[in-house]
Amino acid sequence: MGLTMGLDIGGTKVLGGVVDPGGEVLALARRDTPADDAGKMLRQIMDVVGELADAHEVEAIGVGAAGWIDAKRSTVLFSPNLAWRNEPLRDEIARYVQVPVVVENDANVAAWAEFQFGAAADATDSMIMITIGTGVGGAIVLGGELVRGAHGIAGELGHMLAVPDGSRCGCGRLGCIEQYASGNALVRRAQELATGDPARAAQLLELAGGSAEAITGLMVTQAAKAGDPVAREAFAAIGYWLGNGLADLVQILDPQVLVLGGGVIDAGDLLLHPTQEAYVNALAQRGRLPTAEIRGALLGNTAGVVGAADLARRP
Repeated sequence: MGLTMGLDIGGTKVLGGVVDPGGEVLALARRDTPADDAGKMLRQIMDVVGELADAHEVEAIGVGAAGWIDAKRSTVLFSPNLAWRNEPLRDEIARYVQVPVVVENDANVAAWAEFQFGAAADATDSMIMITIGTGVGGAIVLGGELVRGAHGIAGELGHMLAVPDGSRCGCGRLGCIEQYASGNALVRRAQELATGDPARAAQLLELAGGSAEAITGLMVTQAAKAGDPVAREAFAAIGYWLGNGLADLVQILDPQVLVLGGGVIDAGDLLLHPTQEAYVNALAQRGRLPTAEIRGALLGNTAGVVGAADLARRP
């Protein structure tokens, strides 16, 4: 199969790309995500598809969608951060195009891209990827194949229990790791710390115009890189939860590689170091045995596009 199109649909954007069989992105198009309106969302998606299809002939379209996808790779059963409930996304897109369409979970497509072309390209068998963005996603590759589960919704690693009776998650449970290790959690932690001790958060608050409520994820990263102790403490907090979650996964699945991806990974060692430290501590005696290495994702914002496009080639 020649060129395919990949769409990455998340809480803030629809990003589409035309991708060749080697994983090279030839063209990109983007629209903002109207997360609370399914009808407007579809129109934004089709704007991206139309823009790319006008310039390139593609043979299939793969869609990475933020939510739980059914086993037929067709319907978004539920999305905690988007207005999708039993949304027949494949069929809606297929009404407007003349090529096959498949729908996958957004973390699955990003993980597949990293397994095929990125941080885990040297793995011969298995990897686990956790994506840290608006929420926390995850994906599992075993035996060289994505693990989708009996109902198509395996790999929702962000909804593992972290804190019994903890913060309420968008999925309806209490204490999911997403509430403690996501980009949103990073901002909340930084805001709490800055409110409680503004003197320690001087650099961070300067970026936010003096208001803790105005702190954003980008500001936290920028301040942490400049040495702000509150911003660094916020990264240490989400790294702690990620490291412990990864240690649990290693105990169960023993993969070759662990990959951290998503927008927050742009912070690099600010996130990787505390995650690695928590991971090693949580492994305890298991750490004396061979265990998976934690790596940062390599493909950045285009991972979802590349993975979705490549999976569209695979029935």
